[in-house]
Amino acid sequence: MTSVLIVDDQPMQRFGFRMLLESQDDLSVAGEAGTGTEAVRLTARLRPDVVLMDIRMPGMDGIEATRRIITEHRDTEGQAPRVLILTTFDMDEYAYAGLRAGASGFLLKDALPEELLAGIRAVAAGDAIVAPSLTRRLLDAYVQHLPAPPGVPAAEDPRIAGLTDREREILTVIAQGWTNTEIGQRLHLAESTVKTHVSRILAKTGARDRVQAVIVAYEAELVKP
Repeated sequence: MTSVLIVDDQPMQRFGFRMLLESQDDLSVAGEAGTGTEAVRLTARLRPDVVLMDIRMPGMDGIEATRRIITEHRDTEGQAPRVLILTTFDMDEYAYAGLRAGASGFLLKDALPEELLAGIRAVAAGDAIVAPSLTRRLLDAYVQHLPAPPGVPAAEDPRIAGLTDREREILTVIAQGWTNTEIGQRLHLAESTVKTHVSRILAKTGARDRVQAVIVAYEAELVKP
């Protein structure tokens, strides 16, 4: 069971999130907070697995609350609750700031219910997730700050040298923002097969999660901004 702390300054928004989460057998609502300050306090007391965090709130905003939760509320093993930021504002600076503060994901409030649920489960499992509309812009901004490549051709990058042609193809389209469903539809593969390929790609490249695998693809010059 994954426990979730809902943080939003709109009571009706919190009610909607609660109704959605309580309809799932594997998710539970640890509590609700209407401000960033309250979110930090309740995180310390309730120790939720995931904090569903709004950004724009009176007083302490969600970015600062995320930063404090990540830095101040670690358990005896050094693990902090995972934070999934959810906002109505599709603005790059919010995404950058949230991820820099330690959030594990960033989704927009117009995400479908199944996308939100999948995002909560993903960050609870230790993965990272970013709204598709922001993924490419984040990566392009990241690539602009990379040091000059050493001149090693992509085919010789040791992290991708062991990939099969199909795995290389799938890593390339992941870096272009395709979801597993889109990969399956466009490459005529079962979604379970796509998931198997993605797992192998992560293992072979040494990537911790899907976002890190995309960074590997950019650094290895499989794709360019």
